[in-house]
Amino acid sequence: MSAAILDGPPIGRILFPYMAQRTRDVIAAGGRFVYYTTADTAAKILGNRQVWMRSTTAMNDYMEVEHGFDCLNASYNAEPRKTFNRALDACFPGLGAELLELFNGWLPGIRQDTYLLCVSEHLPEEDRHGRLSMWRAYGGQAGVALVLNGGVMFRESHALGAYTSPVAYLTPDAFASDFTRIAEAMAAETGYIQTFDRDTIKTHAFNMLRFAVVCTKHPGFHEEREWRVVASPAMYPSDLLSSSVEVVRGIPQTVLKIDLENHPDRGLTGLALPELLNRIIIGPCEFPLVVVKAFRQLLTDAGVPEPGSKIFVSDIPLRHLGV
Repeated sequence: MSAAILDGPPIGRILFPYMAQRTRDVIAAGGRFVYYTTADTAAKILGNRQVWMRSTTAMNDYMEVEHGFDCLNASYNAEPRKTFNRALDACFPGLGAELLELFNGWLPGIRQDTYLLCVSEHLPEEDRHGRLSMWRAYGGQAGVALVLNGGVMFRESHALGAYTSPVAYLTPDAFASDFTRIAEAMAAETGYIQTFDRDTIKTHAFNMLRFAVVCTKHPGFHEEREWRVVASPAMYPSDLLSSSVEVVRGIPQTVLKIDLENHPDRGLTGLALPELLNRIIIGPCEFPLVVVKAFRQLLTDAGVPEPGSKIFVSDIPLRHLGV
């Protein structure tokens, strides 16, 4: 997983300015993320030492991916495309048309062969209770929040073929404005961009468009402060990702599986549970003490030191209505 554009070449900061800014913000806030889910799913993650990535076509957020495409399509049918293509062609003649052909060729794959793992930025003031809106959305009758140390999210490694990005919450007009600013930044750095070869710049620009599609959501979701781990195995295969057909909420579907283990020889560290897990917050539920005991045992079995010190019970006053 990699979002390490702050330490990389300036080309990343030119093409991905929002990612650069959000990365700075998250690191300043402690560099942690959180996965809100049900106690059942959290127990499976810890017990199996594995997380699943789901296809965009099978997730609640599928229409949000379409929102990203609609924003990009609107910009490509208006002035921002012209500004963007002028900047590309000034660096390498004809590159704008080449990029469009490449992107359109991969578009079915982007829609059908993209897998996501979604987490949220975690703030220090949420350490004890979590975030009410996220409990409501994802906790169910017994919610658990797995708070994660984010070092692995920012570490430069291509071992998984999976890459992290913040979600941008944009209207089509705001998207167009950001797209134009990136094009203008490229135009201002033409000489620098030309120090790279044509294919490298085409790949960077292609991935900018790809992440714009899969990591743009409606502004109404902004309080989620979401980041996504994105994998497209047909595009970036990895022998560390396995797949299988699993039943999720009654729907059989293909999932990608990430084993929570380190591969230091391939630059992938911080993914093993003892390093990855910062704390567990037990959400509002009927039997919190029972859940605490179960998760203490799961952490012990996973080799997490001092497991009791990592478990907290939220007393946020959320009540579930009976049916």
